[in-house]
Amino acid sequence: MDMRIGGLASGINTDEIIQKLMNAERMPLDRMAQDRTLLEWQRDGYREIYQKLYEMDNDLILDMKMSSTYNSKSVSSTMDSAVTATASSSTAEGSYSIKVTQLASPAINISEPIDFDASKSLDSQSEVTSRDFTYYVYQDATDTEAAGMRAVEVDVKAGDSLKDVLKKINDQGHIRAFYDETSKRVILETNKTGNYNTDSNVFNGNEIGFDSNSFFATELGMTLQKIDDGTGEMIGGENGGTNAKFIYNNSGVTLESKSNTYTMNGVNFEFKNVTGDKNATLSVSTNVNDAFDSIMKFVDKYNEIVDMINTSQTEERYRDYKPLTDVQKEEMDEKQVELWEERAKSGILRGDSILTSAIFDLRQTWYKKVETGGSITSLTQIGISTTADYMNGGKLKVDEEELKNALRENPDEVYKLFSNSTESKTDPSRGLINRLEDSIESTMKRIEERAGKTTSTLDNYTLGKRIKDLDTRISDFEDRLVRIENRYWGQFSAMEQAISRLNNQSAQLLSQFGGGM
Repeated sequence: MDMRIGGLASGINTDEIIQKLMNAERMPLDRMAQDRTLLEWQRDGYREIYQKLYEMDNDLILDMKMSSTYNSKSVSSTMDSAVTATASSSTAEGSYSIKVTQLASPAINISEPIDFDASKSLDSQSEVTSRDFTYYVYQDATDTEAAGMRAVEVDVKAGDSLKDVLKKINDQGHIRAFYDETSKRVILETNKTGNYNTDSNVFNGNEIGFDSNSFFATELGMTLQKIDDGTGEMIGGENGGTNAKFIYNNSGVTLESKSNTYTMNGVNFEFKNVTGDKNATLSVSTNVNDAFDSIMKFVDKYNEIVDMINTSQTEERYRDYKPLTDVQKEEMDEKQVELWEERAKSGILRGDSILTSAIFDLRQTWYKKVETGGSITSLTQIGISTTADYMNGGKLKVDEEELKNALRENPDEVYKLFSNSTESKTDPSRGLINRLEDSIESTMKRIEERAGKTTSTLDNYTLGKRIKDLDTRISDFEDRLVRIENRYWGQFSAMEQAISRLNNQSAQLLSQFGGGM
């Protein structure tokens, strides 16, 4: 910035005078900056409403379209410690009797105690003679291989220790392998439960297989036979790899599952323990509370949006409170700025045609009947209506008992009332939520055209184009102010030069008169 010093000849405070002149010249620029700020506030106000509508459209409306929202099922069990279950929305109410006789388990093979150092290189231990580190596990069919026990090779490098080998086995994802420091045994365990290898001629029907000359057999002392201590207590070999077994409704027929879950008639059973001589009774019933909570969550969100839009149309507009300039902000403390801007932002969207139409459309959504093919055709029949006070924008109010009764007695009809999907938007059987979605998406489209999204450029929406135009005008006006300020300085500099010449001439005249006396 150039340093200018004025008033040397005239004694006038040139800088102060020009500053005041420029303050007057800057007034149109301040108004343009205020107009730009108002446009930004309007844009942000639109976008805040847009975001709320977007969240409802993508979350709650999607949930309200699902039949499971209205037909949520709960399952109770008389033996929670042994059997629990969940049910789909299409599952009929009723009871199931389950007797669990066996749980599914993974296969476990335990080695004999080993006497070499598990952390030390295998190469350095003379007792290690086999270099066959291949094991076999059951694998699903591929494009080239059938399902069955297939070989898995472990890539063992020079210098690898037993722990290195076991880590490589773990990394392959088929079985879990580890060394127990206390018992000095290696334990191999399948990563899934169930009996997959049903051929007793293939590795004796074991789930983990290896050859008799492999590292697992010769060095670790593992065997394909189950070894017990004579009392049935396992002390070596493979055990497990069993399917879950249960008897359904005292039928006498044993059903099996490779995991401890089983799905039947829309009910997903989970087995946690055997039931012994008793049966677990599981009862499926409609979960009215979950359905009610989902609808109330939607109603609360809807009312929040209505309140936000309605407030934007009813709050008072303080036209005397313009956006503050930077100079004005410097003269005020933080609290004063906050209070001022609160007034300045109040009512900036009041009377907006997009938002007034949105309030009307949202309210009208709930009045029309829906041809569900049943007895429930309107929202008031399930205890939901709009409030009588028109000034609050048409919020929804709920009679809790009436809604719960409707969900308990006619969940399918409540679902159709809300979410009966049709191709035509004018179809009288179109659900209320679908109609609401049409209204919301229409409003969002109009808001986006006016205020854009956070990713939009200024050229892509109406307010953005006005902001861009103001940016251009502000930039041009700032250039004009520079020229005006330079002109003022030029004029004052010329005046100073004239006064300086006059002072010089006066001094010369005085010196001449003084010299003649």
